[in-house]
Amino acid sequence: MPPPSIATRLARAILGWALVWGLAVGLAVWLAATHEVDELLDEALRSSAELITVLVAEHDEADDPATGIGAVPAEHFAWQLVAADGRVLRRSTKAPTTPWHATPRPGYADVPGWRIYGLAAGRDGRFLYAAQTGEERAEARAEVAFGAVLSALAVGLLGQLWLRARVRHELEPLQALSQRLQAWRLEDGHASAALGLPARQELIAVHEAIESLAVRLATRLAHEQAFSAHAAHALRTPLAGIDAQLAVAVRTAPAELAERLVRVRSAAARLQHVVAALLGLFRSADGTASLQRGPVRLDELVARLPPFALQVDVLGAGTINADADLLSAALLNLLDNAQRHGARHVQLSLAEGGRVLQLVDDGPGVAAERREHLAQALAEERYADTGGLGLMLADRVARAHGGRVTLPPVSRGFAVALDLGDATEEPRA
Repeated sequence: MPPPSIATRLARAILGWALVWGLAVGLAVWLAATHEVDELLDEALRSSAELITVLVAEHDEADDPATGIGAVPAEHFAWQLVAADGRVLRRSTKAPTTPWHATPRPGYADVPGWRIYGLAAGRDGRFLYAAQTGEERAEARAEVAFGAVLSALAVGLLGQLWLRARVRHELEPLQALSQRLQAWRLEDGHASAALGLPARQELIAVHEAIESLAVRLATRLAHEQAFSAHAAHALRTPLAGIDAQLAVAVRTAPAELAERLVRVRSAAARLQHVVAALLGLFRSADGTASLQRGPVRLDELVARLPPFALQVDVLGAGTINADADLLSAALLNLLDNAQRHGARHVQLSLAEGGRVLQLVDDGPGVAAERREHLAQALAEERYADTGGLGLMLADRVARAHGGRVTLPPVSRGFAVALDLGDATEEPRA
């Protein structure tokens, strides 16, 4: 499972912050505005009561209680005109038929479900009450709170989108750095030339760490390559001499000693294979500078290999475009692997127009799960999981040519396919 990205984590954090901030601001505004809303509604209630009182006084002589009063814009209020004895003289359609107060009561008051304001409507003891329902006042508070929360959330979400775009923009130098680092190779020289100047101040330390690591890796690789090359060349000549002397000794030695000398010569040949593998590994690790492609006849290449205790058949007489020395080193180790794992017969063939060299042996093979594990390790260049030098060297040689090694499934034995790439394509690092 891949780790979460910085941009995603920041975007989620900013979104959460925007939601919390919006709710907190909305709650704070609602708490602060509740008192102000109540004061505004009380002021509107008082003004409506005074207006209705004036209108009632102007039309007091009318017999119809609604005459002239219907023009009052009191759709959000209810009102009652109550006589001194408590009778309801006039009222709005929303007002109850019973008086809100049994006795005259000026000013603000609360009764169940109503907020009331009363004032005297004449010298005869009449009172006018203007009222508003608790639901309407709660609705007004809710509208204020909803508007505040909605506005805060809108601002927060817009800020989140803007910050997310800014975060993505600020992370672009990291993506560019990773792309340049992926394209850079140790043999190209100093990392600073490939990575360029740091695009952000925070990347200065990253650039310096990469350059320091590249210097250490290049130094270590140079030492290892120098040691491998020197050791392999230093061992190759005496081993060839040992083999020649053993060949003479086998022909002249008594029968009981000749058998032992043959086993010694076989071990010496095995050591020669290891030395050749070290040379091939050194050259394949050195990149494409030492790659010397050319047409190579597969049957002639096999004929030049040291003898093995197995039968090697070349199907057809195809030609492959490859570096003969590197291909020989890869074949030596693959054939040695087949022999050590119990194979007695190996078939070599070319496929895909001479681009892929296929090797199939008649050994016991491996389980499907093990074969998939080896194939995955080769694909990811985790050579420590391949179990030996043979597959690692073959894959390094194939990659030096611009291809790779795969392990196709077969009904019997074990199969290896070396894709040596196209001679016209640039080999992969």
